This record gives sequence, C-alpha cells and structure tokens, in this order.
Amino acid sequence: MMRAYYEEGSPLCLPDDDSLHAAAELLTVARAAGVPVLHTVVRYGPDGVDGGVFLRKVPALRLLIGDSELGEPMPQVAPLPSEPVLVKQYASAFFGTTLASTLQFLGVDTVVILGVSTSGCVRASAVDALQHGFVPLVVREGVGDRESAVHDASLYDLQAKYAEVVSLADATAYLESLGLPS
Repeated sequence: MMRAYYEEGSPLCLPDDDSLHAAAELLTVARAAGVPVLHTVVRYGPDGVDGGVFLRKVPALRLLIGDSELGEPMPQVAPLPSEPVLVKQYASAFFGTTLASTLQFLGVDTVVILGVSTSGCVRASAVDALQHGFVPLVVREGVGDRESAVHDASLYDLQAKYAEVVSLADATAYLESLGLPS
C-alpha cells in the first residue's frame, strides 16, 4: 500500500483510502497477536530493465524506478524495523522473491492478504499463495482497486477459485485466536 495508490494526481490513485484504514487496523491486530508480518514494495532498478514487459504494459509503474517517494509505504501500514520487506517487480508477492521459503521457514500455513490492487497484485499473490500450498485469506475491506466493478469481479473470482474472501471482522477474530498466550 504505497503512496502511488493514495496520492492525488498519481495515475495509480484509488478513489478512496478505505482499504488503507482497514489494513492498518488489521496490521495492529496481527502485531498484537504476535503473528509474522511481512511487507512488499515495488521498486525497479535503473531504466526499469528489471520490469520487463510488465513495465511496458503498465507505464505508470515507471514512477517506481529507484527510490521514489511514490513507492514508499503509507505511514499507516509502514513496516516496523523487525518486519521483513520483500522487493518485487511483478504483481505477485511470490514471483522472484523469497516469500514462499520465508513463510515455510516461519511455519506459516495461511496467508492473510491486504493491499492493492485487487485485480492485480492481490489476485496474483492469492493465486500464487494457493499454488505454493498456503491458504490465502483475502480481506474484503483491506484490498482496493481503481474501479469498483473490477474490484467486485476480482473478489468474486478469487472466492470462486483461489482464496477465501473474508470480512475484516472475521480476519480480526482469526488473528486474535492465534495470539500468543499471556
């Protein structure tokens, strides 16, 4: 959930920041429960050569070449120093990263997915989570897209084939149930 999705004037800007607030709320719950929290950022090297055809297909991603301000996480969901941050160049958080092996090392079997966009990174990450043997939970209020019809269709398709689409309340209860004993 980088600034490019929430800064007015950005070609990637969403119509509202509801998903950001829901994600921040759930992130607080996850941290309190002591479950592993991992983040991703999109960043391209010089000239965006590591973005390949994806960068050509979505020219707005050129805003993320180098250490751009628009590529920074929003403060509400910024990683803590102890939380791993994986740099990715494509839609899926799994593609070209160490996410699967990191989750396996941590003993994770279920992945709670928050982020944007529902039709892009969220969908690709949920599909890859399933294909890596994890149970993907996509939090309905914690994901967003630029078009509501595309968002709704993506959630429908994810629920039908690849993930469990859950409410913020259900995701909160699930994470709280995993909490470390007092």
